[in-house]
This record gives sequence, C-alpha cells and structure tokens, in this order.
Amino acid sequence: MNNSLTQLIRFIHIQYVLAKHGLDEIILDLPVLSPIRFLAYLNPWYWICNRNIARGERLRLALIELGPIFVKFGQTLSTRRDLLPEDIADELALLQDKVPPFEHAKAAVAKAYKEPFETIFESFDETALASASIAQVHVARLCTGEDVIVKVLRPNVEKIINRDIGLLYRFARIAERYSVMARHLHMIELVGEFEKTTLTELDLSLEASNASALKRNFNGSTLLHVPEIYWPYVTSSVIVMEHIHGVPIGNIDELRRLNVDMKVLAERGVEIFFTQVFRDCFFHADMHPGNIFVDVHNRKEPIYMAVDFGIMGALSPTDQHYLASNLLAFFKRDYRQVALLHLESGWVPAETRVEEFEAAVRGVCEPIFERPLKDISFGKLLLRLFQVGRKFHMEIQPQLLLLQKTLFHIEGLGRQLYPDLDLWATAHPFLEKWMRQQVGLRANLRRLKDTLPMWGKILPELPATLQHTLKLVQNEKRFNKEEKDLARDKKLGLRRGLGAGFLIAGCVSLGLVNGVDLLNANQAAWGMIALAVLLLITSW
Repeated sequence: MNNSLTQLIRFIHIQYVLAKHGLDEIILDLPVLSPIRFLAYLNPWYWICNRNIARGERLRLALIELGPIFVKFGQTLSTRRDLLPEDIADELALLQDKVPPFEHAKAAVAKAYKEPFETIFESFDETALASASIAQVHVARLCTGEDVIVKVLRPNVEKIINRDIGLLYRFARIAERYSVMARHLHMIELVGEFEKTTLTELDLSLEASNASALKRNFNGSTLLHVPEIYWPYVTSSVIVMEHIHGVPIGNIDELRRLNVDMKVLAERGVEIFFTQVFRDCFFHADMHPGNIFVDVHNRKEPIYMAVDFGIMGALSPTDQHYLASNLLAFFKRDYRQVALLHLESGWVPAETRVEEFEAAVRGVCEPIFERPLKDISFGKLLLRLFQVGRKFHMEIQPQLLLLQKTLFHIEGLGRQLYPDLDLWATAHPFLEKWMRQQVGLRANLRRLKDTLPMWGKILPELPATLQHTLKLVQNEKRFNKEEKDLARDKKLGLRRGLGAGFLIAGCVSLGLVNGVDLLNANQAAWGMIALAVLLLITSW
C-alpha cells in the first residue's frame, strides 16, 4: 500500500475520532469548508456526543484515542502556554505518559543483541513496569546479579511517528492557510518542535549518554541521584540501567507518612534546577512527577532520583548570562535593564524601541510584584514575558521554552510539597553567587587558568609564527612596490601614447589646413601655435 493511500486511510480515521468527540466543529469552522458545513448533521456522533463537555477535555480524550504520537504531541502543546488558550493548556497538561503496553517486549530486547538472551539476563519480567508513547520499561536481573531496568522502543515506532508527523504537518499547513487562530499559534512551528524532540528520543543510546553526562555532573552530590548505565547492553533500541528504589514524588501522602522534611525537599528541587542551569548549562527538561522519585533513607535530607533522560536542555554561556541578568533585573524592577538585555541578546529585533518594550514589560511585571514574593510564579512570569515578546516579534529560542516548561514542573511540584515555598528566596542567593563568580578578579583568574593549556601550546610556536608573519608583510610590501612601479610605468606609457596621438592629430590638422591654401602664411602660423598648445597639454 503506497504512502498516500496509507495517509488517506489514517486521515479518515482521524476525522472519525474528531467527529466522535465533537471536535468536527473545529474543522468545519474553516471558511473553505463552509459550503459543506451541513454535513456535520449527517454524522451520527453529532447527535450522540456530549457537547456540554469542555472543548479542552474533548480534545484530550480524542488525542488519547488517536494513539501515542498524538498523546505526545498533546504533551508538547501543553508546554506552549504562551500560545494556547488557558483552558486547552490545562487539559493537555493532564495527559500522562501511560498508554497500553505492547506484547513480546522480551523478543524485541533479544533481537537487539548479538549474543543469546540467557547469557545476559538471569530473569526478565514480561509485564511492563511502565509504558509510554515511545518505549516501555521492564524489571530484569543481569546474570552478574544486578537488578536493572530495561527500556525498549516500541516496534515500528519510527515508521508510525513519521507517518503521523507527516499528517500533523499537513493539518498544520491547512489550518494556517485558512485559520487566523492557527496562524497565531504557529502550528507548523509547533509540529517542527515536536518532530525534533520526538526523533531525538528514538535513539536510546543518546538518552543513555544524557544520563551519563548528568550523573557525572552530580557525582558525589547529596542532591540528585542518576541511575548507573550498563553500557555493554545499550543499543539504539534498548537501554539497561540501574533499578532505583524510591517513593514517587507525586505520592505526597506517603512522603508525609514517612515524616520527610517537605520544606527541605521542595527547596532542594529548586536548587537542583538552578544548579543544572547555571553551573552545568545542561538540564533535565522533562522533570514532571512521573520521572522523579525520592530516596527517604535520610528523611531530614531527602535525595532526588531522576529517570527518563530523552529530553535534555542546554544553554550557551551567552544565554546563561542573559537569563541570570534578566532574572536579577526583574526582581529589582529595573525594567529598562530588562529591555536592554533583550536587545543585546538578540531575543528581540534590533529596531525595537527600548522605551516601548520597557513599558510593555512594566505592564506585565508590576501587577505580579504587588503580591508577596513567595506567591510569585517564576513560570508564569516567563510565560507572560513570552506573550509580550510575541507582540515585538521576539523569536523564542527552543532552549528557553524547555527551560520554562521545566521551571513550571519544578515550581508546581515544589509548592505541592510545601505550599509556602518562597522560590525567590531560594533562587536569589544562588543567582547572586553565580553573578559574582562571572565578574571580578577571581573570574578573570579562573578564565586565565582555563586558557593556560591553549597558551602553553601557542607560546612555543609564537616566534616562528611572528617570523612567518613578518616575511608575509615584507613580501606584501615588495609586491605593492612592484605593483605601484608597474602602474606608474603604465601611466607614463599612456601619457606618451596620448602625446604622440595629439602630435599626429596636430600634424594632420595642419596638413589639411595648409592643403586648402598653401600660400596662406597666417594659417600656417596658427597651425603651429595650435600644435604647440597640444604638445604642452599632453606633456602636462
């Protein structure tokens, strides 16, 4: 069956699901379809489905029925609160990474290895511990005795993803062509973001490398534990990692029953986030409650335990600097500095008027800062700024969107654990310390120390490099002198040629004049005078 026919069948099925959940009104509201809008009344689901259910809930239920890729797309959409209506964003945020598991996972794992399954695993639980849209995980034990988690990709998932992403692009193009709201939401851009993050998750060896990098960053830390990766058993479709044992952070009742210090737990979550962003420039960008567990052996100093490293964020040193400077300027209410930083960073176009952008930022921030600092939401502050930035054609960087999404998760989770969490009180000292480390004598000495290996390589080669450079300069000067001499000779030759031409022209003119009247001495005299003038001009 060719690709076009497959997409057509899938398209018909999607239309059926949308109609079933009363979302046909969204499609039929497109102006191009107005002539056939009456067909909605011929759909049996039009009379059966409960249209009193909110549109956001109906959309969420439809995405679940359409399958794992649409569920994941809904999750991605839920992070774009700067673009989506609030009711739809809230509903899509309820989507969980739980879809029906696939069978024969053991066979899929065995297929990924060249050696017999029994020589690697002593036991393998074929009942999935958890199942997501891209992969699912199983509990197992290695023949060497370690308890592990095995994560395996769904069969044919890449083919399914490519098929459905192709359809998503087609829907987005149609929607943007005929719907003002879709153009405002930048639907094609949203599908592009979704495609990039999803295709990255299809290579589990990349996820394993992300986990190793994060573990190395927190090596010896009492804040965050990252599972050990068993690299000999990692392929592009299978990861084998340490089986961690902890309390799911969403199980707040159990954490309270165990008498865990909830204030410390909430503050540590914020500290982990800012440590990843400002110390490492590399952060876990999918820290929702399903991916976080708590080691409660020390209830006064609980340790976070993270899983699922498919989506990671990274900041350049420039983005890192501007982000820290912006946050500090916000809380000092220095809105002009905020506007200048946005211009300097290139986040808004260079032609943006500083005064206008400053006024817009003030309009967003002042109502927020009228509340106590502990009640101020970092995530909502960034969201409102993104919304304002859109009006000034601000191009929001993907890494900043991941940052905002992660901050929403951390902030919401922290306030669930400890409602009186003052996010700013926790973050402010961290930011101040980071800024002090970036400026001043110590920072310059540290940069000098970091560049010493480079200078150690360059300095021995410096004399030869200087000598080579001087030779090039001398050759350039000699070449320029020769070029100038040649140009001078050419000019001199041109002048001589012109002089000769004028001389010939004068002689010819004189001959013509004399030929007319050889006996006219006055004309001969005037001819000689004209010739003398021509020679004088030529020589000059």
